[in-house]
This record gives sequence, C-alpha cells and structure tokens, in this order.
Amino acid sequence: MKGNYLYLAEGFEISEALTTVNMLRRAGVELKTVSIKEGEKAVCSSNGIEVKADLDWNEFMACQDDSDADGLLVFPGGMPGSVNLAQKAELMDIMRSHNDRGGLLGAICAAPSVVFSNLPNLTARNMCCYEGFEKALVNAGAEVVKDRGVVRDGNLITSRGAGHAVDFGLALVAALLGADAAARVRREIML
Repeated sequence: MKGNYLYLAEGFEISEALTTVNMLRRAGVELKTVSIKEGEKAVCSSNGIEVKADLDWNEFMACQDDSDADGLLVFPGGMPGSVNLAQKAELMDIMRSHNDRGGLLGAICAAPSVVFSNLPNLTARNMCCYEGFEKALVNAGAEVVKDRGVVRDGNLITSRGAGHAVDFGLALVAALLGADAAARVRREIML
C-alpha cells in the first residue's frame, strides 16, 4: 500500500472524516480521500452534506501497489457509512492485506466495530468504539476500552466518536510523524 487514504461511503460522519483529514494535512501528511463509489467522487454525509473526494474508487484502484506496508488507511464512522464501508468487499480485502503487513489502520465511532470486526485475530487487542457498538469487537476477542477517547494498540488506532475527532487525528499524526509533529499541530489549533 503506497499512500495514505481516508475512505468515504454514503452516510459517513462528516466531523469524524473532515476533522481527521484536517489534522493530518496540517501536519503535512499527504492524505487522499477516496469515494468508495466507482466513477463518482461526490459522497453524502449522514447529515446531508455532500463532499467531493480526491479520488473515486476506480482512480484509487488504479494507483494501488501491494509492495509494502507504508501508509495509513482511515475509516470514519457514521451510519450507514460504516456499514457501507464494511460491505465493500474489495476494500475489506485491501484492509486485511494492509493489516497482515503491519500497515497502520485507523477507525472512529462505529467503524472500529463495524469495519475492524472484519480483521482476523483481534484477540486481546485493546480498542474503543461508539457506545453500544462494543458487541462485534467483544465477539472478535478484542478488549473494549471505555475510559479513553482514543486507543492505540500496535498498528490499530481507534476512537469513540466525533467528540474525540481532533485527538484521533492527532494520534494518527503521532503514529506517522512522531509526537513532536502532533504537539506542533495541537499548538497551532490552540489546544
């Protein structure tokens, strides 16, 4: 996987997606947003706001290379956005392959449960998700952390929801560029 991507499906949570994109791009991370629709970049959020992705699905697939684990794949939450992401079989195959190579994965809100439950071997992995979505993670063997808004366990970074979107984005920055880069962005946005 070459590059850093955030996937947009119909019904995504806009603040989780765009706040995450904002934090990463402020830090200088080259991140592309990807519509999971073939031939169409416009994606409508769960609250009716339309966003134009950088790439449609066909453009994304044309630039894929499975040669390494560099890069980040991000899955925003929202309903039915998380379900729509999980139902995109090609995307789930890409996610599993990226995970198998140790590639960095991020998911927020319902996505840790709905999307990451498609990953093999979550036994004893620490994760968090939106309240009420814990069952799929527990069934997959994960340990659900309820007292933190963002949890990193190895290559997986998860977050509870929109209220933690800034911290989620900064955790992704720290994972890619280090704590100093995340601290710089934190100062720039006056946190």
